[in-house]
Amino acid sequence: MWDYTPKVMEHFLHPRNVGEIADADGVGEVGNITCGDALKLYIKLDPSKTRIVDVKFQTFGCASAIASASALTELILGKPLVEAERVTNQDIAAFLGELPEEKMHCSVMGMEALHAAIANFRGTGDGKVTAGEHAVGVTYDPAGLDRTVCFCFSVSERKIRDVIKANSLTTVDEVTHYCKAGGGCGGCKDEIAKILQAVHGEAAREARSVAAAAAAPLTNLQRIRRIESVLADEVRPALKADGGDLELVDIVGDRVVVRLQGSCAGCPGAHMTLKRWVEARLRERVSPGLVVEEESLS
Repeated sequence: MWDYTPKVMEHFLHPRNVGEIADADGVGEVGNITCGDALKLYIKLDPSKTRIVDVKFQTFGCASAIASASALTELILGKPLVEAERVTNQDIAAFLGELPEEKMHCSVMGMEALHAAIANFRGTGDGKVTAGEHAVGVTYDPAGLDRTVCFCFSVSERKIRDVIKANSLTTVDEVTHYCKAGGGCGGCKDEIAKILQAVHGEAAREARSVAAAAAAPLTNLQRIRRIESVLADEVRPALKADGGDLELVDIVGDRVVVRLQGSCAGCPGAHMTLKRWVEARLRERVSPGLVVEEESLS
């Protein structure tokens, strides 16, 4: 018998937002015929196509699968799309108080269904994710990361790497709990161990590179150019995908002043987007002391 939190049991026995949306803007389907888990998520957006105003799900699975799907709908309902797509499987588990480690793959399934539904809305995917696939659809794979590692559950190396990085996994058993790889015959466990070693080696090298870059202070010109680069290459494309945008107005010391445009202008959640995403991204990529502010119209 699994040790479920009261909130898991509440969402299992009384799931929210069950059903389907006939005219959904995006539909995401995740299924694993081998183990019986399946989830279909529907999202409906407002007229500006920037905010989720309705969400429904249908699922076939255990208590954790039902509770995770129900929790996901509660987390994203009413959210701007740009915020909803940043919901992770860890957010789902935290919302429920926690999930048994062996059932964390249910929260991953919810996150993948959300990503698939958003990709379906944007026309970058057909909304269907079979076992082991990456939720955002088919990509060019020069490194061979889409090769199947676990044949029992059809899990690719890319999927294994994704869950390791997203959840800071360190053991083969943890990988199994999060994506089921290695949970069948066990013949792929040695390969999973090698992938774990490779991912952590890459992370260590990246950390050393970041530390070395941080040790070298940026000139004012380098700092300005890096801020412009992050906004142009990472922030603005994501905002544009949901009908919004921003313009860099000025940089004064550690203050980055921007002007919101498109659907972002006047959006009730704009301040949260600036602080929790734009500011956080600039602090991570450029300098931890940066503060992002919206241009004052007074």
